[in-house]
Amino acid sequence: MHAPSGHSGSRSTAPGAVSRAARLVRLLEEAELPGAEGDFPLPPKLTVTFCHGGQGFSVVPDLCEMGVDIRTTPHFDAHAAERLVREAVGELDSRVPAPRPTVITPVASWPPYRLAEEEQPAAALLDAAAREGLSVRAKTAGPSNIGNLLAGEGIPATAGFGVRYAGLHGVDERACLEDLPAVHAAYRHAVLGLLGPS
Repeated sequence: MHAPSGHSGSRSTAPGAVSRAARLVRLLEEAELPGAEGDFPLPPKLTVTFCHGGQGFSVVPDLCEMGVDIRTTPHFDAHAAERLVREAVGELDSRVPAPRPTVITPVASWPPYRLAEEEQPAAALLDAAAREGLSVRAKTAGPSNIGNLLAGEGIPATAGFGVRYAGLHGVDERACLEDLPAVHAAYRHAVLGLLGPS
């Protein structure tokens, strides 16, 4: 996002690029997304993942960059996601004009996917977990993971499971290390089962 640069002590009241970014965040987070659909259990999800702009305490920034991650679904695909972002940006540029229009750069698009419980490698992993006495249930993960990328190449994949945890991906993330032996054994059984008899 662009804006006129300046100094915070100026008489000008034009919003800086960071202020424009804040308005865009609000527009994106208030955008209506469809609900869950059919046998795909999760609805689309929009997450603002970063916002970088500004320098110094008295400089009005002329540029701010923002990242957005959107979970797509079978009925809300990459085109619908991009259209939603473009509409929000169009509204921002109309309401709060700037010297240059906001630039949108799509980075990557992975298709939504869901494995059935009987598909491999998920079935082998669920079976091995049960044999180790672990209570594991299948669920759809997201908004995105490496499985989405592999699914786009026709490769079934699963995000798997791990030890008990809290604060996932947060600054206070922590894991229960006493679970490691059972989780390791389950993965070992699953891999050996998938490889077949030697």
